[in-house]
Amino acid sequence: MRPWHFRLGLFFFSLLCLLTYGPSAYAQDPPSRVALLHIDGAITPMMANYLHRGLQQAQREQVNAIVVQMNTPGGLSSAMDDIVTDFLQSPIPVIVYVAPPGARAASAGVFITYAAHIAAMAPTTNIGSASPVFLGPSGEATSPDQTMRQKVVNDAVAKIRNLATLRGRNADWAEQAVREAVNITADQALQLHVIDLIAPTLPDLLAQVDGRVVKVATGEVVLHTRDAQVIPISMSLSERFFQLLTDPNIAYILLSLGMLGLFFELANPGGVLPGIIGGILLLLGLFALGNLDANWTGVLLMAFAFLLFLADVYFPTHGALTVGGIIAFALGSFLLLSSPASPVFQVSRLVIATVVGLISGLFVLVVLLVAHAHTRQPATGREALIDQIATVREKLDPEGMVFVMGELWRARSINGPVDVGERVRVVAVEGLTLLVTPELEVGSPGHLPTLAPASLERGWRPLARRLMQSVIGVRSSRV
Repeated sequence: MRPWHFRLGLFFFSLLCLLTYGPSAYAQDPPSRVALLHIDGAITPMMANYLHRGLQQAQREQVNAIVVQMNTPGGLSSAMDDIVTDFLQSPIPVIVYVAPPGARAASAGVFITYAAHIAAMAPTTNIGSASPVFLGPSGEATSPDQTMRQKVVNDAVAKIRNLATLRGRNADWAEQAVREAVNITADQALQLHVIDLIAPTLPDLLAQVDGRVVKVATGEVVLHTRDAQVIPISMSLSERFFQLLTDPNIAYILLSLGMLGLFFELANPGGVLPGIIGGILLLLGLFALGNLDANWTGVLLMAFAFLLFLADVYFPTHGALTVGGIIAFALGSFLLLSSPASPVFQVSRLVIATVVGLISGLFVLVVLLVAHAHTRQPATGREALIDQIATVREKLDPEGMVFVMGELWRARSINGPVDVGERVRVVAVEGLTLLVTPELEVGSPGHLPTLAPASLERGWRPLARRLMQSVIGVRSSRV
């Protein structure tokens, strides 16, 4: 065979091989991707909305698996049910990973862990304490009768046993977690087959679950997660904001500030800004309390307290209404979110003491300033003329003219004639006529000491008066 024939044959043979085997030889499978969501904090309706949105986004991006990293003390059963339903209906495998080290999956977190297709924990984490908390119509923790308690507990047991059977996990321990509130470590959970594996890090978790076959809503799926690209799906800004509002301490502070803003608006109508800010804060506080199943008796007590504060500004009760308001506000604060069986929904005692102390101090100051305003010498009107010193401009015999406070007034002397230029003291007002008496010398019998106007403007009283007028709009004059 001639050399050029050999080279031509080799060329066509190579081309045939390339066309036949090239696509399969050089094509690569698309890289696997895993979505990462976080549960960090109480299980609330806003958290359930975030997970629902995250699962839908993961489906649109066609990821291979969804990892939910969880650290929760528990939360509301209604929000938990929504999350469990989303996990059960997910066509993509969901892996619940209790992490980082030191995290926990308590109460509602146990049900969420059991609902996942694969359950994993990091070292030094724990899981358990899934006993249901009983809430009354007002949101307070209650002690129901034995029959009602048995119904609720049995319902929770049936729910978690169904999840355990579906995922092939320890149903007996799950029942103990509900009935006896037992709690175990990650190592114990693995030994008792409560979870599927322990992984110190997320890459290690993805490597361990690679190749596992799980059954989802649409059938069996083989996981391909080793060295997968992690796609974080975080809370949106609005979800973070409203999740932050569901913190019991923040909800309590918002409610208190909202009522305080409305008080300033009602005490000094026309301010506008305190009313706007107070209304916004109050609505945000009520939204947060609605998500937390608050005790509405506590809310009503707090509102009643501010009504008492407002009434004490306008009625001369000598502070009695303020004392009642402080008591009502303190009781409402402790009743607001005080479930002893669920620390997740308790307001910090330190926060309550701080807010009650500040609110009480503010209104005690307001009452003192109002009381001081009612005892001050009138500054305007005819009553302000009483005890003023006037100069005689037309002889009083017994009537004449006097000059007082920058004006000429007709006056009548009640102690004999008074010559022009003499100084007299106003003792009464009859219509448009002043009743006067000769000014007594300092130290003489019957002299009434007066406080110089300049001395009134020194010290804390002018500052307190200006503060009072700017905050509550109380005038210093009397009618």
